[in-house]
Amino acid sequence: MLNADIEKVLVDEKQLDEITTRLAKQIDEDYKDTKNRLVMVCILKGSLMFMSDLMKKVTVPVEIDCMKVSSYGRGTTSTGSINIYLDLIRPDIEECDLLIIEDIVDSGNTLSYLTKYLKNRGAKSVRTCTLLDKPSRREVEYTPDYVGLEIPDEFVIGYGLDYAERYRALPYIGVLKPSVYMQK
Repeated sequence: MLNADIEKVLVDEKQLDEITTRLAKQIDEDYKDTKNRLVMVCILKGSLMFMSDLMKKVTVPVEIDCMKVSSYGRGTTSTGSINIYLDLIRPDIEECDLLIIEDIVDSGNTLSYLTKYLKNRGAKSVRTCTLLDKPSRREVEYTPDYVGLEIPDEFVIGYGLDYAERYRALPYIGVLKPSVYMQK
């Protein structure tokens, strides 16, 4: 039973709905006058549920695309090395405002790297939107453009976030009991 592994619920379904509504309004306001193509870039797999709910609430014209990027190995901490497993391939990148959608920012390495990488590829602009932010874990100078919620340094799962590919389908964000990931 997955719920038995949860120490506590950190962000419930109502709070997630409020967060996505607030962020969508901010995005609408910031992009209402753009002449460029707005593309939300989902960072797979963890951001899938968040982006799905967020894009339903954005009212400005938006396209979607995906990248699969990781700085994690099989454990619970970042390796610091960024691996791109699925790249963004668009012949029209020079016409696009890219909005990278991420599930969580802790070290800042991934989004810092991706922002520079996509700007160097010619995007008109690159901004970032994260559901969760753990600034206490920052290893590089990095601040996301849009932040759903700042959280303490706890290992969170659910609503797309996983541990060993489990817990993604939970409709809330919970704190995983340390006994679950410390036993490995």
